[in-house]
Amino acid sequence: MSTPEQTVPAQSASSASNASNASAAAAAAATAKKETTAGVVFGIGAYGLWGLLPLYFLVLQPAGAVEIVANRVVWSLIFCALLITVTRTWRLLGNAFRDRAVLGPLAIAAGLIAINWLTYTFGVTTGHAVEASLGYFINPLVSVLLGVFVLKEKLRPLQWAAVGIGFIAVGVLTVSYGKLPWIALVLAFSFGLYGFVKKRVGPKVNAITSLTVETVVLAPIAGATMIVLGLTGAGTLGSNGPGHFWLLAASGIITAVPLLFFGASARRLPMTTIGLLQYFAPVLQFIVALAVFHEAMTPDRWVGFGIVWLALLLLTLDMLRTARKNSVIRKSARLSAA
Repeated sequence: MSTPEQTVPAQSASSASNASNASAAAAAAATAKKETTAGVVFGIGAYGLWGLLPLYFLVLQPAGAVEIVANRVVWSLIFCALLITVTRTWRLLGNAFRDRAVLGPLAIAAGLIAINWLTYTFGVTTGHAVEASLGYFINPLVSVLLGVFVLKEKLRPLQWAAVGIGFIAVGVLTVSYGKLPWIALVLAFSFGLYGFVKKRVGPKVNAITSLTVETVVLAPIAGATMIVLGLTGAGTLGSNGPGHFWLLAASGIITAVPLLFFGASARRLPMTTIGLLQYFAPVLQFIVALAVFHEAMTPDRWVGFGIVWLALLLLTLDMLRTARKNSVIRKSARLSAA
């Protein structure tokens, strides 16, 4: 039998242990909340900048899509090298190049983002900014399809409905455009796959290192393209005055910053939240296409876009409902463990 003197210290130790556990849990919750907030801010920054990108391409005229993308790669690499020097993370970059599990996926990501950039820049600079915005509206549906075919996930009823309505929308818009909206589809699938690859490799490498590896992979082709354009007189970098030169040179910062934001956001947020944030970009692109570029929207195209938005509404409702359900399950599990 324990004496009162023995019981009191034991109770004190138990109380101290509980207080320590509570303090640790509170600290972990505060850290998680801080990370989530940072992820949301980074996500809004990334998608907001991407949404306004058509305005930048407008001031780069008469540069074409190929020249713009080549400059984006080369100047992004220079900007990334400066960032890595400032942050003293050359060792992390070296580790990424030595790790095949990192280098392989990032090389694939580089190819996907190059296709995405070329297609998007071509669309905006040739009067198809509305169709380009459609690609990013369709992108969440592509993410769902990736879950089915790549991750072997089972779709919930609302997801099935959203995907089915999305296919109907593509059919309506195909009739409206008189052809398959290939710009939108290439953008949706290339960026959907890019986000999927980045999410898979995200925990193994930070945003700056990831982007640097991607630009290093693309830099030889981009550099050769710039040289060929310059020698043949087809380039505008050095022939349209210093203002145009510096606008093209700024493509490094303008390209790298939202990608860094996206990488930082993807590492901190679940796919559900990223799926909601990504609507920022196509909404802004759509507004710019109509208000600034004055692209035409015929009644049948409005119908097609309306069907797409209906599909996205169903997808959003499903994501929110699932996120709420998962939150309740996690809360119950924590209470049971306590």
